[in-house]
Amino acid sequence: MKSKKIYLIRHGQTDYNLKKIVQGSGIDAPLNETGRKQAASFYRTFQNIPFDKVYTSTLQRSIQSVEKFIEKGIPHQTLSGLNEINWGTREGMEITPEEDAYYHDVIHQWQTGNITLRIEGGESPQDVYNRQKEALEVILSNSDEENVLICMHGRAMRVLLCQMLNYPLQCMDLFSHSNLCMYKLVYTGEMFLIESFNDVKHLNGYYS
Repeated sequence: MKSKKIYLIRHGQTDYNLKKIVQGSGIDAPLNETGRKQAASFYRTFQNIPFDKVYTSTLQRSIQSVEKFIEKGIPHQTLSGLNEINWGTREGMEITPEEDAYYHDVIHQWQTGNITLRIEGGESPQDVYNRQKEALEVILSNSDEENVLICMHGRAMRVLLCQMLNYPLQCMDLFSHSNLCMYKLVYTGEMFLIESFNDVKHLNGYYS
């Protein structure tokens, strides 16, 4: 098959991000003013890339982040497999010192290899990895799509990058991210190569 260029971005800022409230797949928050400015800045920078398809999660913050590309007439497909991890009982909660300690304990266990550990009432990294398989197969199966834009979520993006680059899931925190950051990858037909890592140059002057 032809090689495929993949522009993988995290959604823009929401008020939940700003206020450090846990989102996850169960919170469908819109972009805030900063997030909309980030989306506009990304569009200005990449509007001339001949994207064949835009893929997003089903959550509005990811769709709004690439809305201008969709309005331009580029075909768009939502895939639930790209949704953020389900943070279970923690979704919608402010991150208190106690909650922060719980969160960091779970992250530490994931980093030490316990990738099937589910956050209380939610998903494990392995759960996310498993549901992403089908989404990735859909994206890669369309061989006529040479330039693809994918917008999704922070933790889920880390899991997807591990899947693409064949990293062990416990290494997912190697992939740093911020709102409306971009990873650029090339799929050769057999493997993924990474060209840009957590790139935010397109946000200069709009977000820091």
